[in-house]
Amino acid sequence: MTTAVSITQKTTIITPEGRREQREEVAIETPYTISLNDERIGSSMVLPVGLEEFGVGFLFGQGYLQRPEEIKEVVVCAEGKISVYADVEMGEPKEVIITSGCGGTGKIPREMLDGVLEQPLENSITFSEIKTFVRHVLQASPLGPMTHCVHGCGLWADGRLQAFYEDVGRHNAVDKVLGAILLGKASARAAVYTTGRLTSDMVLKCARMRIPIVMSRTAPSSLGLAIAARAGMTLAAYVRPERLNVFHGAERIIC
Repeated sequence: MTTAVSITQKTTIITPEGRREQREEVAIETPYTISLNDERIGSSMVLPVGLEEFGVGFLFGQGYLQRPEEIKEVVVCAEGKISVYADVEMGEPKEVIITSGCGGTGKIPREMLDGVLEQPLENSITFSEIKTFVRHVLQASPLGPMTHCVHGCGLWADGRLQAFYEDVGRHNAVDKVLGAILLGKASARAAVYTTGRLTSDMVLKCARMRIPIVMSRTAPSSLGLAIAARAGMTLAAYVRPERLNVFHGAERIIC
């Protein structure tokens, strides 16, 4: 059964020439609670697709999951709950920093922000591939043009688009891609392209996954840049099919 991701809503268009009715597509935003080993971790407003990937990616972003082999089972309930079962110790509550994100994904443990980051996996991407990659992400779903209310995130590896997810939140879309990697549906030896801006938490998640190339249609923040430099990642912003602005790690982009 296909999950609905939008509803049709009647609107009234008002101009100096008068009024007319029009129907618009509106993205569905649904609250989901994420639990780990039956302990509630947090909640977020989510586009109701890719929920297994979101639950796993959310927990990775919060620092509860580290490796694919830890994950035992993911259960999505229609009542708005994503239950992840994993071979991990819950430990004591961590000191968190409230970031520029929204919902539960706007919190990251301070120890992750200040901790040592492993070097990214080795990979490169050609300018021609970037051009194809960006177009694939922007054309992967009609929901964005229909609703103007969702962010998209794609992952490119081995010369093709391996994964694409979208959500009402830019963090959620990235979490879904990271969840796909942890669930063995995509490779971390890849490039990521997101329509959302690259703030500290967005970049940090990708750095912890050791993704070597992270690109955005929009801008980075200063802390996002600092994390990319510290991790040795390639970070590019304002990426379009015909140009990109590489802030760090230009050597992985092959002309």
